[in-house]
Amino acid sequence: MEVLDEHISLRRKMHDFYVNYFENIDGVTVFQEPNGNYYSNHWLSAILIDPSKANGKKSEELRLVLEKENIESRPLWKPMHLQPVFQEYPYYGEKVSQQLFEDGLCLPSGSNLDDSDRERIYRVFDVFF
Repeated sequence: MEVLDEHISLRRKMHDFYVNYFENIDGVTVFQEPNGNYYSNHWLSAILIDPSKANGKKSEELRLVLEKENIESRPLWKPMHLQPVFQEYPYYGEKVSQQLFEDGLCLPSGSNLDDSDRERIYRVFDVFF
């Protein structure tokens, strides 16, 4: 508990890094608090990439480019109705969760990331976008 505030600050710093990077990139949305009544610790930083607005770029393509540079990222959680254990059961819903899974990407957000890590991520983004 003694380091909690510091760790939250470091995770919020990573989130701010992504907000600043993507503010002028069309088709990329960084998950944020809905308004000033909320204060997130940003334990997870995630983005959505809309290929129709991002020159056809897709989240899975970015994940693979990051992976080649040994930078871990992952898709948003796979919806329950797409899990093999539930494949034989009916699905009653829209396609929101599936669209989030297809377009979303969780980015590195750990409190142990430093300026050199951010620089590596930045370079990959610059090549990709």
